[in-house]
Amino acid sequence: MKSPVEQYIQKAKNWQEEMTLLRSILLECNLTEVIKWGKPCYTLNDKNIVIIQDFKNHCDLGFFNGASLTDLKQLLIKPGVHTQSVRQFRFYDLEDIKKKRALIKAYVKEAIENEKKGIKITVEDIPAIEPVNELNIIFKKNKLFEKAFNKLTPGRQRAYHMFFAAAKQSETRISRIEKFIPRILDGKGMTDCTCGLSKRMPTCDGSHKYLKIK
Repeated sequence: MKSPVEQYIQKAKNWQEEMTLLRSILLECNLTEVIKWGKPCYTLNDKNIVIIQDFKNHCDLGFFNGASLTDLKQLLIKPGVHTQSVRQFRFYDLEDIKKKRALIKAYVKEAIENEKKGIKITVEDIPAIEPVNELNIIFKKNKLFEKAFNKLTPGRQRAYHMFFAAAKQSETRISRIEKFIPRILDGKGMTDCTCGLSKRMPTCDGSHKYLKIK
């Protein structure tokens, strides 16, 4: 029987060969393979080291503590303006991964050693994000929703604020907010488990995609 990661790669529309090769490299590094956030994730003593991600234009290895890596060749990419620790090693074809196989393994091994030594970057204070106007309007109409939102942890609130603000059109922002109202009323963050199947509660690990509910 195929593992959840093998099933994930088999079902992927793109980057199957690339992800298969990346997976083999990571398994050679003696990391534990699981599905988290619906993606193949590799851990050491339950600590996240790296995750395989497939996007439309590239696939990559996302290093959770990538900012701590030496990266002398400056190959790692900061995925977002507000990102602090995570860095991506991006790939655009199979040959690129083959050529960089030894280099990829070196980055992974450094990430493992950093985790063993407890090396972390100093996280900077993140400025507060102002709620989009549409959220404030809905708050005025739905006080129960406002109360539930304010009870969320700062990290969960920030994730929602960033997601809502990323929409360019007001209609889209309203649609996004309304879609997540039930989840927020349940006290859930954007990536929290809502089905009860996750083995990494409260975070969703993608288990709902592979386990059958009887």
